[in-house]
Amino acid sequence: MGKIERIEVPAADRDRLETLVRDRNTPQKVVWRARIVLLTDEGLRATEVATRVGTSTLTVRRWRRRYAQAGVDGLLKDATRPPGRKPLTAAVIQRVVDMTLHEKPPRATQWSVRSMAAVTGLSHTSVQRIWHAHGLKPHLVKTFKLSTDKPFVEKVQDVVGLYLDPPDKALVLAVDEKSQIQALDRTQPGLPLKKGRAGTMTHDYKRHGTTTLFAALDVATGTVLGTCMKRHRHQEFLRFLREINRATPRHLDLHLIVDNYATHKHPKVKAWLAKHPRFHLHFTPAWASWLNLVERFFALITQERIRRGAFTSVPDLESAIIDYLEHHNADPRPFVWTASASAILEKVARAKQALESQH
Repeated sequence: MGKIERIEVPAADRDRLETLVRDRNTPQKVVWRARIVLLTDEGLRATEVATRVGTSTLTVRRWRRRYAQAGVDGLLKDATRPPGRKPLTAAVIQRVVDMTLHEKPPRATQWSVRSMAAVTGLSHTSVQRIWHAHGLKPHLVKTFKLSTDKPFVEKVQDVVGLYLDPPDKALVLAVDEKSQIQALDRTQPGLPLKKGRAGTMTHDYKRHGTTTLFAALDVATGTVLGTCMKRHRHQEFLRFLREINRATPRHLDLHLIVDNYATHKHPKVKAWLAKHPRFHLHFTPAWASWLNLVERFFALITQERIRRGAFTSVPDLESAIIDYLEHHNADPRPFVWTASASAILEKVARAKQALESQH
């Protein structure tokens, strides 16, 4: 059908079109289609109608042609267009999924959208859509480590019991050392954050030494007792235990959750603990540092203060750490533990079963 510069609109159609334009419930796309037809009926050319409606000349001609073919009802429905390509068959989709899950690409450890597209003869966008629909992300890998500690169950129940049902007249403290914190200074000053641009920092740095943060997180309140020391031997751990002893009320028992680092089991540490019976050490299972809540605080201070910091010396770094501790303790918020021991053990059992089934 050629260009249509003039349309004869019957009175009944005009009334219906004007009703559509006036009705507040009419979708806007239908309103401007109706206006196109009404303005054309007034004798306006396509370019003039396009200016009045605020659309293109091609759009005006398309909807005038639609009205000429299907009347007012043709304006109420969007045009349907045949797909540019035939949809992928279920067999093709299943082949991509199976290859992603069970095969490796040549000379590589994981598929990319383009390597998969090259093998299957699909476009990389088709591979992307299949992976997205099936929740497949070959480019990602997560690390894990299942504990092989024989008393794993007993230790999980002990530590989680302290979190969910702490003893009366006692403090539960999650204790650990964040060792080898480096005082790094950037070789050049970076650019600040601004609209449309992330802050920048150089990829290289100058090393000015290291320090170790000893921290004891009060599980109930979220406050953190911390101090920095050069090393993390049993001597330093004993100094920190004495600091905890001085900083806490003497009438309260202290239940310390610690990992299996040899320093925590040194004979001199055991001897000191024997002389201070209000101290009770509870060990997390081997390879299960996630059970110690103080690790969550270490992640927080690393993210908020250390990772992007620039420190010209170890004292500069230690000053920043102590300042962060003081700021944190001014408005502490506890990390709330919610997982029960049974839920953790069931999850670990499922993970072991899955690994055994794969090997």
